[in-house]
Amino acid sequence: MTAPEEQKPLLRVIDQNATPEDVAAIVAVFSALGSGQAPKKKPRSLWATPQLRTPIHPGPGAWRASGLPR
Repeated sequence: MTAPEEQKPLLRVIDQNATPEDVAAIVAVFSALGSGQAPKKKPRSLWATPQLRTPIHPGPGAWRASGLPR
């Protein structure tokens, strides 16, 4: 088993006069920016694909036809 590599800190405060409130404000701004990567798209459910569903037309017996396979 190899030893895990030491990770560098993502943020380093170099101002010795920074208050905890200043650091918290900076961290809040950076965390609001996000990771910079686009969010992953979820695969679309087949139930939501309109091309796979046959249209149901209103009329006598339409409610019964809506549950029957085609």
